[in-house]
Amino acid sequence: MDNMEPNAQNQVDRHINQMNNEEKGEILANFDQFKSYLSQQITKGERIGLSEEMLAKATEKVASYLAEHEEPRNREEHLLKELWEAGNKEQQHQLAHMLLNMVKQ
Repeated sequence: MDNMEPNAQNQVDRHINQMNNEEKGEILANFDQFKSYLSQQITKGERIGLSEEMLAKATEKVASYLAEHEEPRNREEHLLKELWEAGNKEQQHQLAHMLLNMVKQ
């Protein structure tokens, strides 16, 4: 994630840190809500001109935060966390790209 544009990285950090537990709970309550939230954030990123790679790096940052700080609340989140933790940095980056592709459909 070191190659991510500093301003975009700061925006992702700020957004994650500003979310309260209730907001996180609503987003993570079920997997469809999580996908919808991620899709909305990707759309915002595309509107401000972020490239596919920058979006993947932002997705990677969010996934890393979730794996480290949030307990999975459904089986899909459990699976994503296990995949995330099983992968090396390159595999995690590819998983971020796959998440992007999934929510863009």
